[in-house]
Amino acid sequence: MRDMDELFAALCRSQFRSRFRLKGKESEYLRVRGLETILDHAQQFVRERLADAEPPNDGRQTPMRNHPVFIAQHATATCCRGCLEKWHHIPKGRPLTEAEIAYLVSVIERWLRLQQA
Repeated sequence: MRDMDELFAALCRSQFRSRFRLKGKESEYLRVRGLETILDHAQQFVRERLADAEPPNDGRQTPMRNHPVFIAQHATATCCRGCLEKWHHIPKGRPLTEAEIAYLVSVIERWLRLQQA
């Protein structure tokens, strides 16, 4: 896992990652539902879509819209096992640990909080 300040500095330098912003219906959904509910969703999505050693449809399992967590996952490179390996130094081919799941949710949380500011 990677130092969060270092990670966010690198994400800011990525033309692809830095273009993601929370707006429209996703921003409204976060405002109405609240951060705690959205973080519950983030935990669920990470467990269901990323935690397995070889997730189904890896690389295509995270939509690009329709939920604030999906936008956050693309912005923070927590969207697939390939990105987890490249950006977060979490190897493919084995299940995620509880500590790694907690780390990924905290990365998503940090990005969402920055979007609320």
